Amino acid sequence: MPQKRVLIVTYYWPPSGGIGVLRCLKFAKYLREFGWEPVIFTAENPHYPSLDPSNEKDVPAEIEVVKGKIWEPYSLYKRFTGQKKDANVNNIFYVKETEVSVLHKLSVWIRSNFFIPDARSKWIAPSVKLLLKYLKDHPVDAILTNGPPHTNTRIGTLLKQKTGIPFLSDYQDPWTQVDYFQSLRLTKWGLAKHQRLEQEAFKAADHITIVSPSWKKDLAEIGAKNISVIPWGYDPDDYQLDKIEIDQEFTLTHLGIMGYDRNPKIFFQVINELINENKTFESDFALNLFGQVDYSLVKEAKEIGIESVFNVKGAVPRKEALIRTSSSNVLLLLLNQQDNVKGRIPGKLFEYLASKRPIIVLGPPDSDVANIISETGRGITVDYSDFEGIKKALLYYYKKYQEKEISKPLLQDISKYSSRNLTQQVAGLLDQISKK
Repeated sequence: MPQKRVLIVTYYWPPSGGIGVLRCLKFAKYLREFGWEPVIFTAENPHYPSLDPSNEKDVPAEIEVVKGKIWEPYSLYKRFTGQKKDANVNNIFYVKETEVSVLHKLSVWIRSNFFIPDARSKWIAPSVKLLLKYLKDHPVDAILTNGPPHTNTRIGTLLKQKTGIPFLSDYQDPWTQVDYFQSLRLTKWGLAKHQRLEQEAFKAADHITIVSPSWKKDLAEIGAKNISVIPWGYDPDDYQLDKIEIDQEFTLTHLGIMGYDRNPKIFFQVINELINENKTFESDFALNLFGQVDYSLVKEAKEIGIESVFNVKGAVPRKEALIRTSSSNVLLLLLNQQDNVKGRIPGKLFEYLASKRPIIVLGPPDSDVANIISETGRGITVDYSDFEGIKKALLYYYKKYQEKEISKPLLQDISKYSSRNLTQQVAGLLDQISKK
């Protein structure tokens, strides 16, 4: 039976690194198994925050990739604010290396009101023009977009409006409800435009997918319809690693962005108290942070006095990140301290689950993440403000470390979160909308 074709509009594509590339990449990897041939549209000259050539292994053989040129404002921003050419400014709403300047604030105002929905917005018009021409000669049965960047969502919206091709709009983060939206310095007309384009996207989409149950409810409350939950997942193929040896130290590891809105001040205070109460704990313990860390957290750790165990390791390639995850005694997951935190299920949660290591989550005990942690039996969720609860969790795992019980892998079944099974659900939705 001939396969149907789906055009996937995604800014992130190999050799991009980071978590953002993985959602569409894993969909593309497995879609053929369920009757869909992916066709990728991506940027020809993107400004990726990191590169990871190892992601190339998941690109399906002989897949068609269409590319369109993009102009992005990041080089202008770096010149305007006096930053180095190689500075990573893609996550400026989450992580800052120093206190922000007046020029930074002005730049955010310009980006917020003249680059809508995001910094890649100048890619929209030329992409729609290119793809309308492409689709005349290379028809597809459906369009799938992933946002953010919601430039992708806008491209899909316009293509649906102009062609009528069935449209599946995927949200790994919402648009106007995303946590950093409140950090935008919006005028009234800027806010109105965001909201208008978002509503157009809701209306154009034949079906919408989003990563968590709480965010599904949030989208429905502002007018979205036909919504399904497709969470982030994990790919078992990524965990065909060499034999992993659990760290000799009592390591607590965090991977990924550690932004200002994930400042675990009380958690740091608990560590300081444990160090002061037990010098053996200080010699055994290491808090290892891989990825971008906001300057305010580094400052906080120094002021509280935990420098001896506070290790900022920087970004590492994906394979090394998975090894570090799988070899750590315990993993740390910090949920954003924002209004929409109950629906925030970071992609790294599923990589943590796949590593078979215990997890300490800081965030609301009634969040979607807490529900998954409870369902899978993989760790403990404690509120950021719960000093005694945090201390109890750390001592619980420290005792297991001392008794040499911590190295045992956790083997509860999490296969429903595998990339293949989640892609099967996506293929089912594509089947559904393409039959209309």
